[in-house]
Amino acid sequence: MRILYIDIDTLRADHLGCYGYHRNTSPNIDRMAAQGLRFERCYVSDAPCLPSRASLLTGKFGIQHGLVGHGGSRAEFFPEGPNRGFGSQLSRDSFASRLRRAGLHTATLSSFAERHAMYGWYAGFIEHGMVPKRGLETADEVTDLALDWLRRRGADDNWFLHLHYWDPHTPYRAPDSYGEPFAGSPLPAWLTEQIRARDYAGYGPHSAQECVGFSQDYPYGAYPRQPRHIPDMKAVRAMFDGYDTGIKFMDDQIGRLVETLEAMAIYDDLVVVITSDHGETLGELNVYGDHHTADEHTCHVPMIVRAPGMLMPGVESGLYYQIDVAATLVELAGGAVPDTWDARSYAQPLKAGYEAGRDALILSQAAWTCQRAVRFEDYLCIFTYHDGYHDYPEVMLFNIVEDLHEQQELSADHPEIVAFAKKRLEEWHRKQMSRSISGIDPFDQVIAEGGPYHVRGQLQSYLKRLEGTGRSDAADALRRRHGAAP
Repeated sequence: MRILYIDIDTLRADHLGCYGYHRNTSPNIDRMAAQGLRFERCYVSDAPCLPSRASLLTGKFGIQHGLVGHGGSRAEFFPEGPNRGFGSQLSRDSFASRLRRAGLHTATLSSFAERHAMYGWYAGFIEHGMVPKRGLETADEVTDLALDWLRRRGADDNWFLHLHYWDPHTPYRAPDSYGEPFAGSPLPAWLTEQIRARDYAGYGPHSAQECVGFSQDYPYGAYPRQPRHIPDMKAVRAMFDGYDTGIKFMDDQIGRLVETLEAMAIYDDLVVVITSDHGETLGELNVYGDHHTADEHTCHVPMIVRAPGMLMPGVESGLYYQIDVAATLVELAGGAVPDTWDARSYAQPLKAGYEAGRDALILSQAAWTCQRAVRFEDYLCIFTYHDGYHDYPEVMLFNIVEDLHEQQELSADHPEIVAFAKKRLEEWHRKQMSRSISGIDPFDQVIAEGGPYHVRGQLQSYLKRLEGTGRSDAADALRRRHGAAP
């Protein structure tokens, strides 16, 4: 069995043609989606980058493994403590370790571990390699590395290759020579001038008036495709075109991969997985080009599994965690899913061709805000414990089917739905804490250490910026909420 796992950083499902996008961003991915099983409602349990891949690695929710942020004590796993043996649980039970136990040669080509100093990522991988640019590499460089690996090892049987592309992630950096493939293409219709102007008067890191952080100063240098603020609809176009061009440039490189795999006569029975570590908000909740929330577009990811002879092609509409698909892959490879995982394998029902999945999901974010959300039926209910200096209330409810871009907050209109979601979250929390190895909710530590890592120490300077840009009311609101001195 050969498995190619294509991990595309920061990729929204709804910006791919196979998920209904009106722009031709992804012809090669779309062709593979037509040959495979496309999951309509697959979500990462823990966002963004570091927590998400920690959950993929361990098969566990962040509340169990403890790694929920990008800095501070909770950018590390909970220690196993006195019961740790000569080998750790991670060495025995990581996603890659379980595939390796099933007889697969495991390899990862990714700069993720170096970018986030998360060297536990390598647990279970026999080989690892990267383009040493800490996530600022482009898809052609990654594909060159992958083609070299495939020419050396691809003809062998029984391997798992994790391949990581970064191109949809800011800064938007498709080469200038690639041109402007979407210059004549309509923008997504939902983000109107009225919404842009409302957001520009609003506030928060990566909001429309400072969409590269807490200011308009981008720390990584000059990137012409990357807008620094959104003062007009021309900048809206620059954001969407920059993001979508990154997807299309990366998709072209997937086409190069497929050509090589076909030439090597190994594509026909190859298992291919295409997914992401998280999505991206492109204006939703006044976040322009980043991933701050436990919302639909940060947590919903594409999931395409092309598994000839194993899974029937088609569309699967059940609710799944991304880690459930990892567990399913372990079972399909002949391995055993550890009892300690929160992930569930759905290999048997998916083989049989009938829908499975869960009735509700709990989604978490603690790098930019502290939020947990309940995704169920048509709804997403977000509970905010630290707003990350955004204008977010404690509870937000959205009908995702009718209002995909989260413009109509419904909690006041439907208190019974909020009560249902709150009960589900409380039940989940009690169950998780009853089996926790640490007895600690990692969110408590994040808040005790000063809040989400990316906003720590930023409040006073941001209050001055708000006052200097005519948003004193916003500064006053943040002072009231966070007890900042005037």
